[in-house]
Amino acid sequence: MELQEFDYVVVGGGSAGCALAGRLSEDPGTTVCVLEAGGADSSVFVRAPLGIIVMVPWGMMNSWHYFTTPQKGFGGRKGFQPRGKVLGGSSSINAMVYTRCNRNDYDGWAAQGNPGWSYADLLPLFKRAENSHCFSNNEYHGNSGPLHVSYLRSPSPANEAFRAACVEKGIPLNPDYNGASQFGISPTQATQYNGERWNAARAYLHANADRKNLTVLNGCHTRKVVFAGKTAVGVEVRRDGQVQQIRARKEVILSAGAYGSPQLLMLSGIGPAAHLQQHGIAVLHDLPGVGQNLQDHVTSNLIYRTPRWKDTVGISVRGAWEIIKAIFQWRKERKGWITTCVSESNGFVSTSGNPDHPDIQLAFLPSIVDDHTRKTHLGHGYTLHTTLMRPKSRGSVTLQSADPYQAPAIDPGFFTHPDDMAVAIKGARMGFEILEAKAMAPYRGKRLHRFDVNDDKAMEAFLRATCDTEYHPVGTCKMGPDTDPMAVVDAQLRVKGVQNLRVVDASIMPALTTGNTNAPSMVIGEKAADLIRSGA
Repeated sequence: MELQEFDYVVVGGGSAGCALAGRLSEDPGTTVCVLEAGGADSSVFVRAPLGIIVMVPWGMMNSWHYFTTPQKGFGGRKGFQPRGKVLGGSSSINAMVYTRCNRNDYDGWAAQGNPGWSYADLLPLFKRAENSHCFSNNEYHGNSGPLHVSYLRSPSPANEAFRAACVEKGIPLNPDYNGASQFGISPTQATQYNGERWNAARAYLHANADRKNLTVLNGCHTRKVVFAGKTAVGVEVRRDGQVQQIRARKEVILSAGAYGSPQLLMLSGIGPAAHLQQHGIAVLHDLPGVGQNLQDHVTSNLIYRTPRWKDTVGISVRGAWEIIKAIFQWRKERKGWITTCVSESNGFVSTSGNPDHPDIQLAFLPSIVDDHTRKTHLGHGYTLHTTLMRPKSRGSVTLQSADPYQAPAIDPGFFTHPDDMAVAIKGARMGFEILEAKAMAPYRGKRLHRFDVNDDKAMEAFLRATCDTEYHPVGTCKMGPDTDPMAVVDAQLRVKGVQNLRVVDASIMPALTTGNTNAPSMVIGEKAADLIRSGA
């Protein structure tokens, strides 16, 4: 096939990759190519927020549909790991919750030897990216960026009861968890616009589709990075059943996510030497940190049934009729149940009395969500996620073989550090106390999982049997100084030991953020664009 060549080749059309490509292509003299393994994001299931219930649980479309290795912390159970396989990446299949996370997270990155990554450094980029419909004339928010952020158009009335219950239990209302303080409970800020999902592709690519210097290729499964010596010069991909090379005059940039980016590095001969040799891969550069340092948010599912069926999404004849009516309402008005992001109220609390750096995220869902909705229950109810924000457990991403089409081995190591379970129990107990508050009485039915919440052993057994990911894997291409033997990229996101190769996605995070990782991933793309344009 005819050789294709660009200045920059971005592998992965997800949150960071879209942001990076959109910004780099602002220079008409720079050519950028985005390679996405999945298809276009034009499906109604992507545009309609409630479409996640079709895309995510069973892997019917737009998802890699990964699973973990058996988790010791889950009693040998495998965890579920849906990741976006579609333009926009996981921003096309996620719950659209927009969180900046906590200023201490980024200050911690900088303190670990990553200059330029503090909260003060990144806040202008968050503002540059954002077009907030929640706040204006605000030192924390932007109103002219490509990423629309809105309050939900038709939230359930159950949210008011839930937030009142939080206040009853001493958790304050917070007007903006992305503002001066993260602590407290708030209505969700979502990456939506006029009742539709606003993913990274709509923000950074579709709006710039007329740029002659920006090429987006779907259906491209990248097999490896191509090198001349130790200099990256392109990638090898399979597209339309054929293997071909796409060349990069300046840089190859991996934005394939916390699983895809380390997998590609290892397939290309960059990673722990012994592991590569085990799979017959020639070692280009021994980099032991590749695939290590995996961190992910682990979350509980506290579920109650409810008599207030109209205020929840559920499985019943009348509930089905409400959804049918909601489909027509969404098509006509872009309002109603189809606009829900499911995670309708979000808050941040501390089990240790530290409001400056909460360790538990609360997410209220007006639906029964058991095992990612893969366990179905007749009737109506609501769910509270209590999510462990900064787990001490660490895991890994490794190769199962040298086959680029085989999924990597994903081992988050959930609950392998004893401190994580202790904090998770405290967080879940706080959650049950909120759900048992007087304000929730009109909604409260029977608890789905019955056990003594005051018994630590019973609580631990419940969490080990039911917890799973909150979909936020990071850290497998860790950013760090040369003094850190496990660092994969430097503070400019350049892969150590080779030239003209960077990683730009959530895998570069040294430590997991206090909140959803989608907005930080886009800002990593924004930051990388600035670094590249400055010649760093």
